[in-house]
Amino acid sequence: MVDRVIAGVLPRVRAMTAYTPGEQPNGGELVKLNTNENPYPPSPAVAEAVRAACGGDSLRLYPQPASDGVRAAAAEAWHRPLEGVLIGNGSDELLAVLTRACLEPGQTVAWLSPTYSLYHTMAEAVGARVVELPVQRETDHSRALLDEGLASCNPRLIFVCRPNSPWGETVGLDELGRLCRSTDALVVADEAYIDFSHAESALELLDQHQNLVVLRTLSKAFSLAGVRIGIAFASPDLVVELDKLRDSYNVSRLNAAAAVAALQDMDYLRANCDRVMASRQRVIESLRTTGWQPWASDGNFFWLPCPGDDGRAVYSRLADAGVLVRCFDSPQLSGGVRITVGTDEQMDLLVQCLGNFN
Repeated sequence: MVDRVIAGVLPRVRAMTAYTPGEQPNGGELVKLNTNENPYPPSPAVAEAVRAACGGDSLRLYPQPASDGVRAAAAEAWHRPLEGVLIGNGSDELLAVLTRACLEPGQTVAWLSPTYSLYHTMAEAVGARVVELPVQRETDHSRALLDEGLASCNPRLIFVCRPNSPWGETVGLDELGRLCRSTDALVVADEAYIDFSHAESALELLDQHQNLVVLRTLSKAFSLAGVRIGIAFASPDLVVELDKLRDSYNVSRLNAAAAVAALQDMDYLRANCDRVMASRQRVIESLRTTGWQPWASDGNFFWLPCPGDDGRAVYSRLADAGVLVRCFDSPQLSGGVRITVGTDEQMDLLVQCLGNFN
């Protein structure tokens, strides 16, 4: 009976490899530097707003169908028209919406590699043809966007993660604009980490390119990974079409209250990001003085090449010392680990542990 039930699942789904998220240990004393969470709490206004949203009998009622309050707060925070804003249950829901909206089985989605591995999972789910263009760190990432010809593989959808995880490099706005002009594909600038960078946001290009979508999230810079709020900015006409695929009542009342409060305290956001960026620079410089060669990064993380190209060994040694980082098994990434920027105390412990590595 079980075999018959499973046989009802699409063959392409059965053939998929599920997305592997970073470890989320239950309890313990591990220093968690593996999933790019912000080490500092969200704006104090968030907790107050959530408590207020629990009052009365509001929780028995459905939330706003299209999260109008969050849309309005996002539009005001980033100075965009309300009609060009779509809210998702995390930016991952918006990635799924974009994938389903643009791709039929056999049609092409493209990106530079390595990047956010969930893109591949989303593409497999709809049977899309995936074109990954591998780049090397020593090659300028922006130039590779043009030289490797992302637009030339006839894609319907292109993902550009900027800043990019796991290496932390950022495709420039000039290159992104040229890409938008060179293709009829929908170009998605996934800017989960842009607030930890001095780079300009792709929001600056939205009015020039109707085929551009810019994604933002409250998970990283706003310290709200547990709330799951993603934001898509696009032309109003495109938002109308994408909204047809959004889950109904996709953002809870409590999450919406938290999001509005966070979006209305952008000064707190900026101070928090500045703090993370200062810690990032300090730990990178500290590690370089001890013989390690971490790469410069525009995210709230950095890439650390490992001795003998053995990222798993460094991961294991750090885990034994109570520090959890992210390692990858793919050949392109197995030679290093990605490390989230934590508090200064956590970074001091990391430097100490790595100093004792040899």
